[in-house]
Amino acid sequence: MERRKAGLCLKLFLKFLKIGAFTFGGGYAMIPLIRREIALREGWIEDKDILDILAVSESTPGPIAVNTATFVGYRLAGPWGAAAATVGVVLPSFVIIFVLSFVLRQFEELPAVRYAFWGIRVAVVALVCSALVSMAKECPWNLVSYILAAGAFLLVGFFGANSILVLIACALIGLAASKLKIGGMKL
Repeated sequence: MERRKAGLCLKLFLKFLKIGAFTFGGGYAMIPLIRREIALREGWIEDKDILDILAVSESTPGPIAVNTATFVGYRLAGPWGAAAATVGVVLPSFVIIFVLSFVLRQFEELPAVRYAFWGIRVAVVALVCSALVSMAKECPWNLVSYILAAGAFLLVGFFGANSILVLIACALIGLAASKLKIGGMKL
């Protein structure tokens, strides 16, 4: 039984390595390839179940391709299958970015490259601000929300606090406030 599961984990790794290596355009571009390779060619999962996996993958935090690989791997071979599929889908992108970082380092002193990266930084800030505005419109705001947002901004932006710890603290405070019904928050 363990040998069969190890073989399945290797197959999952190789399938998702192929999917990760030959798909361009992000997670949504991978969906047809995942469907063809996993449901139609291998028959590991029924075609109708792919939609369920995609629905869960879209609704959980993280990239859809990684979430889908993790769910498919887990469904087929448990935690080891999830790890194998996830590493397989992520590895090609990681290797490409790792190699590109060395290539770009050779040209980073060129003025055109420096200006390009400056422009990219500006674009990233604009995208993050755009996401912040659109998310803020959808979120319910109350006194606790304003205090947490301002406090997190000050702690991370001006005092250099660890953003992960601030995020965890804000989540715990928000849960406590909703449980105690402080500031009109409801769980």
